[in-house]
Amino acid sequence: MNSTVFAARRDRLRPLLAEKGLDALLITYAANRFYLSGFELFDGQCNESSGWLLVRTDGQDALFTDPRYEDEALRHWPAEGLVIYRGNELDRLPELVASRLAPGAVVGVEDGTLSLRQATALGNAMTLRPAEGLVERLRLHKSPEEIEAMRQACALNHAVMVRLPDLLIPGKTERELAWDIEQLFRGMGASGLSFSTIVGVNGNAALPHARPDETRIEENCLVLVDTGCRLNHYCSDQTRAFWVGDTPSPRFLEVLDQVRTAQQKALDIMRPGVALLDVYLAARNHFESLGVADRFTHGLGHGIGLETHEAPSLNSRSKGVLEPGMVVTVEPGLYYPGWGGIRWEYMVVVTEDGIDIL
Repeated sequence: MNSTVFAARRDRLRPLLAEKGLDALLITYAANRFYLSGFELFDGQCNESSGWLLVRTDGQDALFTDPRYEDEALRHWPAEGLVIYRGNELDRLPELVASRLAPGAVVGVEDGTLSLRQATALGNAMTLRPAEGLVERLRLHKSPEEIEAMRQACALNHAVMVRLPDLLIPGKTERELAWDIEQLFRGMGASGLSFSTIVGVNGNAALPHARPDETRIEENCLVLVDTGCRLNHYCSDQTRAFWVGDTPSPRFLEVLDQVRTAQQKALDIMRPGVALLDVYLAARNHFESLGVADRFTHGLGHGIGLETHEAPSLNSRSKGVLEPGMVVTVEPGLYYPGWGGIRWEYMVVVTEDGIDIL
């Protein structure tokens, strides 16, 4: 994506700032910074930042970063709008931000990603207002280019899933299988994983977010794999349940059918205007009818894009409706401690008149 794409996104944001009575919005969340500037995507770790972005209603935007990222920033941002701070100037960052504002400016902040120390320092230098979620409102609806990027990431994910049965070898550990999957993704062109691969053998599959360990695949066992890649900055996310052996157990087939039927009932009603809650309930009510709803222990799905988990969510607390351009996962699951769990996941884009499974 070229710089005009990111500039257009900032221009779409400015009216939202004006609606809130803000003169500017300070972007401190890494994915939002990338979405609006093209600069970086991830910060190295939780206590480190590649910089902040200031979006002003008058268009005089500024990007703040340190010398490590100067060359990279200049590939995406004009030099006149770039502020480089040295390590000993980090505590002066609020002052540097204030220097790019008109006196008395009211600045919105993403309060969910600011530390108390940062918020206090900024509040001493300018007038702050909480403005969480403004950029996420834009990210909620994916452009055709974003959808195509995720379609390609999903295609790569599908290619890995097709290869998986040949890798489910008795004696192999969960950790070894997870490494096989990561190598496949990398070898096929992914820039990385969108999250750490989940592998659960038998009872470990009852943990929705199982961490691969030294448990070994056995002859005649179930294996749950949840994995995704990052390609062209965008994520994929797919879960499948496999049976190792020639003849799946009756219980495996029964639970798999219950899960996939619940998924289909949700897919059948998905279209613009349908309540997010109703999509969740379509799957939940099927499980209720079978008397197994207590084994469905998580939401039905989540938005996905630059991040693996973003808005909107499909769960019991969801508000709002499906809208064109939203991309969500649909991933019902049933989990039985001691036996295992089965989850089946699709990524779905909402179209003008229905959905498209990626």
